[in-house]
Amino acid sequence: MASLEIIPIETIEDKIFLIRGCKVMLDSDLAKLDQVPTKRLNEAVRRNRSRFPQDFMFQLDVEEMGNLRSQSATSSSGHGGRRRPPYAFTEHGVAMLSSVLTSERAVELNILIIRAFVRFITHKDLARKLEDVERTQLEHGAHIEQIYGYIQRLLEPAPEASKRRIGFAAGEER
Repeated sequence: MASLEIIPIETIEDKIFLIRGCKVMLDSDLAKLDQVPTKRLNEAVRRNRSRFPQDFMFQLDVEEMGNLRSQSATSSSGHGGRRRPPYAFTEHGVAMLSSVLTSERAVELNILIIRAFVRFITHKDLARKLEDVERTQLEHGAHIEQIYGYIQRLLEPAPEASKRRIGFAAGEER
C-alpha cells in the first residue's frame, strides 16, 4: 500500500459531496484517484450493473450537475467538459467498485476511500450535530427564560384594587 500513502485522506474527503442526502463521490474523481479514464470506470460499472442498485450509485440530474459545476468549477460541456451527468457512488458503491475494478491499486484505493468516508461521516456529522445541539439549547434557553418570567409575574401578589363603596355616604349628592 506504499503507493497510496502519499494521497492525504483530506484530499479524498474534499471529493466527498452531500447529494440527495447521501455522502457520495463522483465517477470522475474516483477515476482520477484510480488513474483510469472515467469512461473505463463507467464501462466496468455498466458491465456489472446488477452490483450497483440505486442506494449504491445514481446518476445526477441536470440541476444537480449545474449546482455541482458552480460549486466545484468543473468545465462546461461546450468547452471539453462532460456531456452527460456524472454517476455518484455512495460508500457502499465505492466498496462494490473494488470487486469490479480488480487492479491492486483500485483495491487499495477503495480501502482508503472507505476510511475517508468513515472519517468524513464521523468528523463532519459530529460537528454538525454539536452545532444543532448548541443552537437548540440557545433557543430553548430563551424560551425557558421567557416562561420563567411569566411564572414570576403570576407569583407576584395582585395589586390591590381600589374598593368602591356601596351606597351613599351622608352628605353626598347624587
